[in-house]
Amino acid sequence: MLTQLSINNYALIDSLSINFSSGLSIITGETGAGKSILLGALGLVLGNRADLSSLKDTSQKCIVEAKMAIANYNLEDFFMEVDLDYEAETIIRREILPSGKSRAFVNDTPVTLSVLNELRNKLIDVHSQHQTMELSDNAFQFSIIDALAKNKNKIDSYKRGYLQLQQLEKELKELERIQKEANQQYDYNLHLFKELEEANLKVDEQEDLEERLEKLNNIEDIKTNLSEALEISNNEEIGIQNLLNTLENRLSKIASFSKEYQQIAERITSVKIEIDDVVAELEDANENVDFNPNEAEEINDRLQLIYNLQKKHTVNSVEELLSVFEDLSDKVQQVESAEDTINKKKQEIHSVSEKLDKVADLITKSRTVAIPKLTKELENLLADLGMQNARFSIKIKQTIVYFSNGKDNLEFLFSANKGGNFGELKKVASGGELSRIMLAVKKILSENIHLPTIIFDEIDTGVSGEVSNKIAAIMQQMSKFMQVVAITHLPQIAAKGNNHYKVYKEEVKGVTTTNLKPLSKEERVLEIAEMLSGKDYSESALTHAKELLN
Repeated sequence: MLTQLSINNYALIDSLSINFSSGLSIITGETGAGKSILLGALGLVLGNRADLSSLKDTSQKCIVEAKMAIANYNLEDFFMEVDLDYEAETIIRREILPSGKSRAFVNDTPVTLSVLNELRNKLIDVHSQHQTMELSDNAFQFSIIDALAKNKNKIDSYKRGYLQLQQLEKELKELERIQKEANQQYDYNLHLFKELEEANLKVDEQEDLEERLEKLNNIEDIKTNLSEALEISNNEEIGIQNLLNTLENRLSKIASFSKEYQQIAERITSVKIEIDDVVAELEDANENVDFNPNEAEEINDRLQLIYNLQKKHTVNSVEELLSVFEDLSDKVQQVESAEDTINKKKQEIHSVSEKLDKVADLITKSRTVAIPKLTKELENLLADLGMQNARFSIKIKQTIVYFSNGKDNLEFLFSANKGGNFGELKKVASGGELSRIMLAVKKILSENIHLPTIIFDEIDTGVSGEVSNKIAAIMQQMSKFMQVVAITHLPQIAAKGNNHYKVYKEEVKGVTTTNLKPLSKEERVLEIAEMLSGKDYSESALTHAKELLN
């Protein structure tokens, strides 16, 4: 509920602060007095775009502040979601600086306009004549039916499932796209994969083959040098082994004379053992040297295969080829297993769809039950508002398509005249009729959902007499459930308010300013008398005004 509105340096307003209370509050004033300025300031603090031209004094900043009592709105979760401090009396402030920069605050915390607009939708509904176009909006029509059907929890549940379904369908579409692209390369990738699989490459294989081939290509030199090495090692006269035996024998004879000789003798013995091992290995190597032309050919063929594969895949090692092989294996496997992945995703979609269908069925059934009640209430209210022949034809039909609020198509038709054809509201209803239909809708909504504060901006335009009394009565009934503020030109409506405020212009030091003040009981009588017969009101107008107020 709006409890206070403060405006500084906005349009024709220097400084203004007004308190509001619950029930039905009336705002009246002459045409051009500044009622639209009040709505403009309220719209500004609730998130409308700022305009530097709104500043009365362009050297000073404009500040508009609204105090809202929000304890009954269950907004704690919303405040937590947008990281704001929750206060039962929340203060919303909007500033326009002389530079043109705009700032917004909720409980002194800076907020973006998107957050401010979200909060606005939960707190205040400013209803003007142009808003009647919402009546032709399918989503708004559904919201009326769902309010009577008490569908909020069902639709919240449906929306969660609907978002999940959309996500799964998006994932399926992406999987199918990837599979399509992969399929286009599958045959080629499979050929490359099989080729590498048949090659059966091993780590370090290339280095080993190249070393073996190098031996085979130099077999004669190897044989010659091994033979000569063995001759040098074990020749009976000058061979290394015989000389070491002689050396060891000589040193062993003097080893007992000194630790120094003993250590040298031991080292020579150690060298002799090592040389004996080396010679043994040389003999084995010499015996195993054998040129096999078939082996050389096989190694050459194997290496050529490896070289060709490296060239084909533009790599330089077997390790890189093995990495390519793994990558191809993944690509082939991805295609071969994609069908299973896609089928699993389709099963998930089917499962969510089944659950969604059940919730959609419940929504459809409750809507079907609510429609006759809505039709009857609308027609009765409109009859009271002077539209005795107004008729509605509201039908829903469930489809196979998932919409954001269920699976129903809605036909919301209207006829204003007896025996007339039904048609879309925007085509067959006049502006005055749409205003009264919207008032009836808001009345029904106020009794079925927790509507925010509602401000009616001259919804009574084009009506008079008994109809205006009915409009006032409806507003009074609505004010039992919510705060209602009505800007009106009709005395019949003005007299029904719990509180009455007057917008007026005055000239101060040659400058015109707009002000708003609450009217006392006596001032209300004079204001309504003026609304009845003009500034030069008669005694009978005063009497009529008193009668209206009583």
